[in-house]
Amino acid sequence: MRSHRVSALALGIALSWAITAPALAGERQTTPLDSGWSFRIDPTDVEAARAHPRAARWLPAQTPGSVQQDLIAAGLVTDPFVGLNEADIQWAGLTDWEYRRTFEVTPEMMARGHLDLVFDGLDTFATVRVNGTVLLSADNAHRRWRADAKPLLKRGANTITVTFASPIDTLQPMVLAEAHPLPGEYDSAFGDEPKGRQTSPYIRKPKYHYGWDWGPRIVNIGLWRPVSLDAWDDARIDTLTIDQEAVTDAEARINARLDITADTPTSVLVRVDLTGPDGRTQTQTRPAGLAPGANRLSVPVTIPAPRRWQPIGYGDQPLYTVTATLVEDGRDSDVASKRTGLRTVELMREDGGFGLKINGVPIFMKGANLIPFDNFPARVSSEDQAHVLRMAADANMNMIRVWGGGYYPDEAFYEVADELGLMVWQDFMFGGAVTPPGADFRDNVAVEATEQVERLQAHPSLVIWAGNNEVLSGWENWSDRKAFKQAVGPDEQERIGTHMAVLFDRVLREAVTRGDADVPYWPGSPSTDYETPTDTDRDGDRHFWDVWSGSKPIERYTDSCPRFMSEYGFQAMPGLATIAAFAGTTDLTADSPVMKAHQKFLAGEGNARILFYLAQHHRTPRDFADLVYLSQVMQADAIRTAALHHRACRPVTMGSLYWQLNDTWPAISWSSIDWYGRPKLLHHAARRFFAPQAIVAERRAGQTRIALVSDATTPVAGRWTLRTLSMDGQLLAERSGAVTLDPLSAVDVVNIDDAELFGAAPASSSYAVAELSLDGRRVSRAVIERAEPKDMAYPDPGLSNRWDGDRLTVTAANLARAVMIDFGVVAATPSDNGFDLLPGESVTVTVDSAADPQALRQALTLRTLAQP
Repeated sequence: MRSHRVSALALGIALSWAITAPALAGERQTTPLDSGWSFRIDPTDVEAARAHPRAARWLPAQTPGSVQQDLIAAGLVTDPFVGLNEADIQWAGLTDWEYRRTFEVTPEMMARGHLDLVFDGLDTFATVRVNGTVLLSADNAHRRWRADAKPLLKRGANTITVTFASPIDTLQPMVLAEAHPLPGEYDSAFGDEPKGRQTSPYIRKPKYHYGWDWGPRIVNIGLWRPVSLDAWDDARIDTLTIDQEAVTDAEARINARLDITADTPTSVLVRVDLTGPDGRTQTQTRPAGLAPGANRLSVPVTIPAPRRWQPIGYGDQPLYTVTATLVEDGRDSDVASKRTGLRTVELMREDGGFGLKINGVPIFMKGANLIPFDNFPARVSSEDQAHVLRMAADANMNMIRVWGGGYYPDEAFYEVADELGLMVWQDFMFGGAVTPPGADFRDNVAVEATEQVERLQAHPSLVIWAGNNEVLSGWENWSDRKAFKQAVGPDEQERIGTHMAVLFDRVLREAVTRGDADVPYWPGSPSTDYETPTDTDRDGDRHFWDVWSGSKPIERYTDSCPRFMSEYGFQAMPGLATIAAFAGTTDLTADSPVMKAHQKFLAGEGNARILFYLAQHHRTPRDFADLVYLSQVMQADAIRTAALHHRACRPVTMGSLYWQLNDTWPAISWSSIDWYGRPKLLHHAARRFFAPQAIVAERRAGQTRIALVSDATTPVAGRWTLRTLSMDGQLLAERSGAVTLDPLSAVDVVNIDDAELFGAAPASSSYAVAELSLDGRRVSRAVIERAEPKDMAYPDPGLSNRWDGDRLTVTAANLARAVMIDFGVVAATPSDNGFDLLPGESVTVTVDSAADPQALRQALTLRTLAQP
């Protein structure tokens, strides 16, 4: 945003001017203005005020927040997350709104050179007035908006009003007038926008607000991030960024780069303090002259024997704090601070490959896609975010992809990722819609991109920027895009396509290259960086949806080795406690209205897709609770199949990020952690299939392949075993071998046909167990079956349980497949779940719950794949 560089001559002239410049009046002071707001329907929206008279009167507003949250708090709309209430809140997104607050301005404040009003987030079409006079207009929810309000302020009481125009009503006349509106994402189910005529492509606002195939349509409006009054005099620090020029074992060279806005020519001293992870501080200073307007300067810092930040599983996460202070006339007038880590990032692109080296080590990326934490992001706490990220790290994930249809998370998110060593793939916020051609839209995005890159670039966890989610691949491959291109003709097709190429290949790439040069940029996901056709196994990253969306068999995951699988997924129901919270406990079926309302895939028909796959693999569910259980087992099996195959394809494949980690509301979706932060069986399975060393068992055409994978950077000695057993526990055959796993490797150790592995044992009443042990300790296991679970003659597992405080021990007399420790509608989370037990084995877990211990014991049900 502020790219002006001051020449040496300009600095010299400014320095000479500054000799007679007055001293600063004082330190920069920022006053939060988040409290004391009220809201109402904008009086100019007469029709809405008539339809909703209570909302036409001033009501308390929680800021940061949204109109919709405040309407819920005031009891004017029902909670859209419960039951069938989503429809009842739609009118709020079609209405114009007004916010208001008053605040006192003291004589001391009026003596300051500048009193800037700063809005960190206005969603979206907003006009800000101070004492009745327009201060600024906003049109991008992803930007910060600042303006000097001092000329409009007075001593004593002052009033700020912010009016928000409905994003749908603002854009709809233009969209309806278009012969061929731009293809968007998801049509509204509520009739406020005609099918195929979406306003969302034309606005810079979180796209998931308009609805997605995992979340509701709640078109938020309001002050969604903090508001403040910024008092300063002659100069202020706008941004502090940390450029890593070089990082070696001997030294690291960084630049503390400051963008400074000056009111008048003045001389300053910039002091940079770098505090290392050991608490020691070194200081560098630089005198400089500032010219009026934007100034950019850098202070180099050399760090001897630097400690490198490492991804989780590869070392520690030492962090350095860089503090830049603006000193005028011997006084500190402004200060900015960033915490960073020292590491190198390299994008690997040889022969169509796609992967990342961190500190020179090619790392297989294991993780999931993150969608927004809530449809009301202002109510997401730092601890909410940290909880989900810690769960990801505990499941042996090392990467999270921040998906491009939401919003850029706040600082707390990246700070936790830095501390955990959890790498972040960061999309720019484009969710799939074709982007509008035109310089105004592009210029708006350029400011957004520059601001966000400058804000986030110091975080070592952020290791790749991507221009969009599925915009480019959709333009190239999707049927509705092909129909659109045919309808508009070749000239308009070329114009729109060229503008998208400029946006994603130039504007966003330049924002990253200029602001975060040590992190690679990738034009989209999936992408090949404009080299070859997108979304194939041969080149770049891949989104694979033949399984689930395409109704193809789960085994299709193992057909090929993609270069990097950045999306694939399979749905399951959340647990009964979550379902009870949004749907109650009576009359629950897969096709009950409330269950379909909270299933957004194919407008509620996703539950039928779950039943479709269950019919192929599992028994007919005994009841609704059994349906929930079986859906979670099937989801875990599907994603395990894919993830382990991807790992066994190393080094051809260098990443596996399943869809999706979390939920934005209580729903039936692809998530492994539901909206309440409760794990499904998939999340427990992820800890096993993403383990640092794992055994992979794949069956194809009557043969079983056993492969071993290791993420370690040093050789690992171990032993693999392959046992064949009958259902009564009799050992039929056993094979084993010592092995040394090479660093960062995947290797096949056995390829064996069924006749040799199982002999004459019937398929339904025998199975094999493959295990990997290190130092005599089993670290990975795979159960191999020749028939689908519905056709297996599982014995009664003979499960028993024993409690010791919050510790629960489960023991199996016979084979117990996919044991689920289930507490029904009582909210409780075992530390492990969905595991297999061989005859005589036990597992002890801790159970986290606020429920009474006796209630837990009474609620406990142990489920398995054995037929009733």
